[in-house]
Amino acid sequence: MTAENATLSGHHIRLEPLDHRHVDGLVAASSGDPALYRWSAVPRGLEETTQYVNTALSWRDAGTAVPFATVRQSDGVVIGSTRFFDIERWAWPPGHERHGLPNADVCEIGYTWLAHSSIRTGANTEAKLLMLTHAFEVWQLLRVCLHTDERNQRSRTAIERIGGKFEGILRAHRLAVDNTPRNSARFSIVAEEWPAAKRRLTALLNLR
Repeated sequence: MTAENATLSGHHIRLEPLDHRHVDGLVAASSGDPALYRWSAVPRGLEETTQYVNTALSWRDAGTAVPFATVRQSDGVVIGSTRFFDIERWAWPPGHERHGLPNADVCEIGYTWLAHSSIRTGANTEAKLLMLTHAFEVWQLLRVCLHTDERNQRSRTAIERIGGKFEGILRAHRLAVDNTPRNSARFSIVAEEWPAAKRRLTALLNLR
């Protein structure tokens, strides 16, 4: 599984492998109204952002995440971040067609946030198209999950809009941004659903 050094490029944005060189850009990207990130864990300031990148890179080195900086194509400005994480490899038995494959089997997409100026610009739609295409067509994953705070209706609507299927609520699933046990709305796209989801994402992107 070798996406750690891959840049995923689209028309509006590119996803560069996250590195310490992105820290200053991320600090600037998250410096707007904090109310925008009411439900999302977004680093603020140099110290938090440096630790955020350090944690992401430690997960990358452990083989459980592939983090990216989201960069605007037109001017090279860092406008946010996203990542593959909770990357799982299943113990397929010898003789199974997936036994011994270098790729993972399932993962989650998350830790996604954008600067205020990049919301509703097509940046998030294109990022999801790039990541899901890589997940299903390069890694040949079986499932990609997405979770969001149960209270974050805007995020839930956005995930459903791109083809995510609602699976239910995971109670007290993670620590919420407001330091309460977070109930998470769980969505997923499985391999058989990817062609239809790709058409939907492409159509949404073409409206931009």
